[in-house]
Amino acid sequence: MEITASMVKELRDKTNAGMMDCKKALAETSGDIEKAIDYLREKGLSKASKKADRIAAEGLTYALVSECGKKGAVVEVNSETDFVAKNEEFKNFVETVAQVVLNQEVKDVEALKAVKVEGGKTLQETLTDKIAKIGENMSIRRFAVEKVENGAVVAYIHAGGKISVIVALESEGNKEALDVLGKDLAMQVAAMNPKYISTDDVDPEFIAHEREILIAQALNEGKPKNIVEKMVEGRLQKELKEVCLLEQAYVKDGDITVKKHIENTAKNIGKDIKVAGVQRYEVGEGIEKKSENFAEEVAKQMGQ
Repeated sequence: MEITASMVKELRDKTNAGMMDCKKALAETSGDIEKAIDYLREKGLSKASKKADRIAAEGLTYALVSECGKKGAVVEVNSETDFVAKNEEFKNFVETVAQVVLNQEVKDVEALKAVKVEGGKTLQETLTDKIAKIGENMSIRRFAVEKVENGAVVAYIHAGGKISVIVALESEGNKEALDVLGKDLAMQVAAMNPKYISTDDVDPEFIAHEREILIAQALNEGKPKNIVEKMVEGRLQKELKEVCLLEQAYVKDGDITVKKHIENTAKNIGKDIKVAGVQRYEVGEGIEKKSENFAEEVAKQMGQ
């Protein structure tokens, strides 16, 4: 398979590895980007500890909690430019979308867009009107809901809507204390972006895959086979602490884990507390937007 410059660039963007290393990795893996990322990690050539999709799309996220404090919603609505994302009309529309998600039981984005709002129009019709008025394409991308029978759902919006988080806490404890804890945890999630709540939630396939990568890494580093297994388990546990919320170092007090902070709060209020759900939305994550060469774009417009 021919290895193109664009393939090399994509791999380099995702791993920060050298250009020739990326080209070799793609050649060794028949152009498979995911396998090439693993290859570079195994060889210790990937400078990025975790592969991440480039965040390029614009727009806003928004999080909202019901008056009773037991249900929360988080949404993402995309726009083409950051300029439109700062438009008050756009902001108001995003808040309306979140309110609809909170108040209605909708199963997917298509059902959400069909809900009628003020004026008798559907959300999609309202959005179409705004697209015509503002002159830029916009779309409702996704939403999520968390609710509890007993306890509290807490929302946190970071950087004016670049990141929004909702955290659901199951507990018979004092709501004020749960709200404070929920805010702390939501800020933790916004900053540290855990993939899982606890190690019990980790996909066994993820662990098996990471173990294979770490073993290959250790062997390529020339480590003796008889110590590789023990060393790999240590590295794996360290990685799990980074991706699991409860195992992470608490950002407000690095001497304790998030789990310990929750236990301390539970002790203070005399009631057990369980993190029942977490949702974190960051604008544009997983979407790669085409980047234009400005000189080429101007030349194109001038007909050159």
